[in-house]
Amino acid sequence: MTNRAQQALDVLDDAGRKVLFTEARTANTFAEVAVADDELAMIWELARWSPSAANGQPLRVLFVRTHEGKERLVRHLDEGNRAKTLSAPAVAILAYDVDFHEQMPTVFPARGEMLRAAFADQVDRRESLAAYNSALQTGVFLLAVRAAGLAAGPMAGFDRADVDEEFFAGTSRRSQLVVGIGHPGADPWFPRLPRVPVEDALAWA
Repeated sequence: MTNRAQQALDVLDDAGRKVLFTEARTANTFAEVAVADDELAMIWELARWSPSAANGQPLRVLFVRTHEGKERLVRHLDEGNRAKTLSAPAVAILAYDVDFHEQMPTVFPARGEMLRAAFADQVDRRESLAAYNSALQTGVFLLAVRAAGLAAGPMAGFDRADVDEEFFAGTSRRSQLVVGIGHPGADPWFPRLPRVPVEDALAWA
């Protein structure tokens, strides 16, 4: 048997770790600086490489940038999330597609037709899988916003049923998270909160 040489992977440098992890924060205010189409396209170009079960990729993104669009959105948000959403240059409504299985022949050519048929009558299972895998993709989406040199302000405080009716009526999409996107404004960060102690978070077997 021939042993294949293990390929060495690149290690993210300290500057990259700071941008994506150790110094990254949730933005609570945004500067009055526009976010360009190219910047939003860059975010998706990075985020779309996220892992997902069987490469199903259920995450869908609706970018809301007009004042009218934001007004339609904020009436379904918790009161504390409205002002910062209106001030964000761009807002992403992250959703999952319950009918993600229809794309399986495209995203998993070797077994796509089999998977599409297997999921066809399993609506509850598709819902569960789509919600879980889109949450995984959502984490990568937030990293992609940071990698694009922008700040993200994720918000879960909203009426999902109302947002779905407002923006996704008649479709198989279900809202997951609302994310303000832009450059940080005045006093954008709350104080850094503690992390779970390592000894409570990690175990070794």
